[in-house]
Amino acid sequence: MSEVKTADIVKLRKLTGAGMMDCKDALTESNGNLDKAVELIRERGKAIANKRAERDAGEGAALATITTDGKKGAMVVLNCETDFVAKNESFIGLAAKILNAALENLPVDLEALKDIVVDGRKIQDLVFEQSGVTGEKFELSYYDKIEGEKVVYYIHPGNKLAAIVAFNKVNVSEQVGKDIAMQVAAMNPVSIDAEDVPEETRKKEFEIGREQARLEGKPENILDKIAQGKLQKFFKENTLMNQDFIKDSKMNIASYLKSIDKDLKVTGFKRVSLNA
Repeated sequence: MSEVKTADIVKLRKLTGAGMMDCKDALTESNGNLDKAVELIRERGKAIANKRAERDAGEGAALATITTDGKKGAMVVLNCETDFVAKNESFIGLAAKILNAALENLPVDLEALKDIVVDGRKIQDLVFEQSGVTGEKFELSYYDKIEGEKVVYYIHPGNKLAAIVAFNKVNVSEQVGKDIAMQVAAMNPVSIDAEDVPEETRKKEFEIGREQARLEGKPENILDKIAQGKLQKFFKENTLMNQDFIKDSKMNIASYLKSIDKDLKVTGFKRVSLNA
């Protein structure tokens, strides 16, 4: 056949994200048939991705967004192997495309998200194929969603940490919403308030406090009292409403919200981090 045209190589590259030489080879092998060349690149990509399936993918992008009416939010994490790829525009673009599909469809769980079709392909296939194109393992590892009267999100610079927070009122200012979302991102609370802490966590923290007191040589008859005190400290440090406000440690989050509106409440939050 005649030499492969540069214009066709460029077009194939835009369709697949593959390198110029890979596109040229695929077009040569397919005798210039663009559709066949696309399938060749996808199949080669899957083969490469399969070989790297056991590798660690500890880098990536954690992204969040909300609907235009501000009542729903979604978060995803797309992982890769290196920070270099994580910062690449095409990688972030793929993560953003998946996030938008998640927000639009609000699937029930991560597996359902992977089955959503985007650009004619299931999301799982898109991730797998692009893994092969880059030569790194890609993994869609996290998805969650939230709803409320007002939902606000925060993405920490670098795309390694994100949070979304739901409130019970619509008229939450941008600053207040951002303050609480940043609090969640920075302080990683386990629940909204003390009564929301799972019973299993309560028991575990109580037993940890009791054992610490025993190891410190405290009398057996006061171990429960000491453990209860340690549990209250745990609630203060690890439940959102009781945490010190990161912008003003003289008040906790409950006090901060009351200073804005006595009836303003957080109804839910989600947080994800690539580092913890």
